[in-house]
Amino acid sequence: MGILSWIIIGLIAGALARMVIKGEGPGGIIGDIIVGIVGAFIGGWLFSFFGHSPVTGFNLYSIIVAFVGAVVLLLILRAVTGARTAT
Repeated sequence: MGILSWIIIGLIAGALARMVIKGEGPGGIIGDIIVGIVGAFIGGWLFSFFGHSPVTGFNLYSIIVAFVGAVVLLLILRAVTGARTAT
């Protein structure tokens, strides 16, 4: 997968994760991209751990994997930093 694909998938997954996990994010659109890309790695590891394939290319399955990883990453960041969600 090319770098542009990683950025696009990261943006989509990071933005979706921010919609699900309310509160202050790590910093705008760039933060969404970074959370999404790191989330893709985390999601790929989690899916591989449970016997499924990791990110496979630019497709819906990869966005779902990256989204799951991004949600996990945001939950970990909230737990570590003690940030509270907005109501």
